[in-house]
Parts: sequence; structure tokens; C-alpha cells
Amino acid sequence: MENFVVSARKYRPSTFASVVGQEHITTTLKNAIRTGKLAQAFLFCGPRGVGKTTCARILAKTINCTNPTEDMEACNECESCRSFNESVSMNYFELDAASHNGVEDIRALNEQVYTPPQTGKYKVYVIDEVHMLSVQAFNAFLKTLEEPPTYAKFILATTEKHKIIPTILSRCQVFEFKRIQEQDIINHLKFIADQEGVTYEDAALRLVARKAEGGLRDALSTFDQLVSFTRGNLTEHLCAENLNMLDSQVFFSLVDAFQKKDVATAMLQYEDIVRRGFNGQHFITGLTEHFRNLIVALDPSMRKLLDVSDEQFARYAAQAAACGLPALLWYLNMSSDAEYRYRDAGNKRLFVEVALMKLAAG
Repeated sequence: MENFVVSARKYRPSTFASVVGQEHITTTLKNAIRTGKLAQAFLFCGPRGVGKTTCARILAKTINCTNPTEDMEACNECESCRSFNESVSMNYFELDAASHNGVEDIRALNEQVYTPPQTGKYKVYVIDEVHMLSVQAFNAFLKTLEEPPTYAKFILATTEKHKIIPTILSRCQVFEFKRIQEQDIINHLKFIADQEGVTYEDAALRLVARKAEGGLRDALSTFDQLVSFTRGNLTEHLCAENLNMLDSQVFFSLVDAFQKKDVATAMLQYEDIVRRGFNGQHFITGLTEHFRNLIVALDPSMRKLLDVSDEQFARYAAQAAACGLPALLWYLNMSSDAEYRYRDAGNKRLFVEVALMKLAAG
């Protein structure tokens, strides 16, 4: 069996240009390299799986490249770039503070720092999950971080910036990584799917992006899982089934039932939703969001507020037109009120069923 490489590793960005959704970071770093105004220490902070360690590695490779491009990207051809790509660079050191968080680990690192690089311009030290360092380790690191040799660069990465002691923060340039936009994740998933020969529905990739909540690594892990489950044919229905998410068809069907004042169909659909193990709070939140989307779809000028494909937008617009604005506003008010009061309900299932009865009887 051929060795499988997960998408998060296989398609890991190797240049600033290929980093997804962090242009404010990559542009600043490239400008610093171009002008030669590189800080001694950087702190990359933000949610998991958004590119912190990836950008650290790209920065480390680029500043030692002997022939960078005009756009300040590594050439990937010089000896330094080749050794870095082959993971044999003597100028790059990565420490996982989650498992090496003691004072002895930092003292060993401090001793390495004062040995000049044999080749290349900089020695780069990346400390991942730096917030896991003990107080004693932070204190041992402080002097080195304050007055490092000119050839030493430190890149600290963390998901919990608030746990970094102020004396460390004050000695670093802080870069705040943001959650990646759904559309950026979808575009990246489309690229990978095309490369891997995977067929997909746009709505399926949108489910993956929504599930990831701004984390590209999470999205890629979910993508690999779904490719295996669907045998390379990602449909919205199959993906929703595997991820235990409610697809949009559920809400379209419910609104059709409301329009027909069909209480029985609405109740039976909710019975199926409960049987599949969905949380009532998530269901009401999804229904409220659906009503909001229908109101947005009433006016084409608000198209950009609805992050769906043109085909899906047309479907929203058709159902919205069939309902009309007064009915949609009433639906939205009812579901919003139910969402607000759900937490205090004694019998939560009965509470949702009563809300559905009111919406269908409307």
C-alpha cells in the first residue's frame, strides 16, 4: 500500500504567497526582509491551525536564502534552501514547549545560541506552544531574548497569548493571526480536490469550512476523512451525514411545511432530527440563520451578505419570494425568541415542538 500523506502536510505552504488567509502577516514579514529591519524576536499568536508554525518555517528559510526573488520569496534552489527543504539545515531549530518546558531545556537552547552559524546568515529558533514553558524556563530564557547575538532570531508561537509573561511580550514583535475566512478555506479545498481528482459539490465544501471554524488544518483533516467516507465524491448529503451536521435541505423542507401550514410534516421532520442525535439548541440556531438568509436573499443587492454559491442563492431567493417579507420577519421573530428561551426550558424537546407548531400554524 502506498504511504498516505495527509493533505495538511502534502499541501503545506512553502512560500509566503501560498499561505492562506494571512496576507497582513506575510506582507509585513516580506517588507521587513526587503528593508533588512528584522526583529530579534517574533511572537506569532492566534487560533490553532491557521499558519503560525508554517509562517515561522517560511520566514526561517527565506532570511537565509542566498538568492531571494524580487518578491522576497525563497528561491528553493540555493544550498541553504535545499538543506532546509530536506530537513537537514544546521541553522534551524524547533522546540516543542509542550513536551520540553523545563528550565534545563531552555538552558540547553541558550548554550546553542552563542555558537555562530557555520554557513548562512542567521540561526533561527522556533519555540512552538511557548505558553507551556514553566515560569523558571521563561526566566532562564529572558536574558538571551533580551540581548541575543545578532545572528540569532527567535520565533515564538502560541495559541494562548495571555499566558505569556509581560517581560517576554515586551521583547517581541507580536503578530496576531486571524481565523481564516470560509471562502478562503473553500477555495483552498477546491484546489486540493482538483489536484487529487476528487469530485465535490460546493455545498459539501462549505460544510467542511463551517465545521472547521476558521482553522485550515482542521478543514484539511475533515476533508481527508470525508474523501475516504465518500470514496472521492463529496456530496452535501453524505458530508452532512458523516459530520453529523444539518444540511440546508432540512431547513428548506421545514419552511415549505410552514408555508403549507403542515404541522404533521414539521413535527415528523423534527422527530427524525432528534433520532439522529442533533442538539435542539443547534437546530433552533440553524433555523434562525436560515430565516435570516431568506430575508437577505429577497434583495439581490445584499448578495455579498450570503456566503453561498449562485445556485444556492437562487434557491434561497425562490423560497424567500414565496414566503414574502412579512411572513419571514414573523418566522425570524418566533425562532429568535425560541433560541433565546431554549436554555431555560424544562422539557426542551417539547419546547422545540411547540415552537414548530406555532411556526406551522402561523
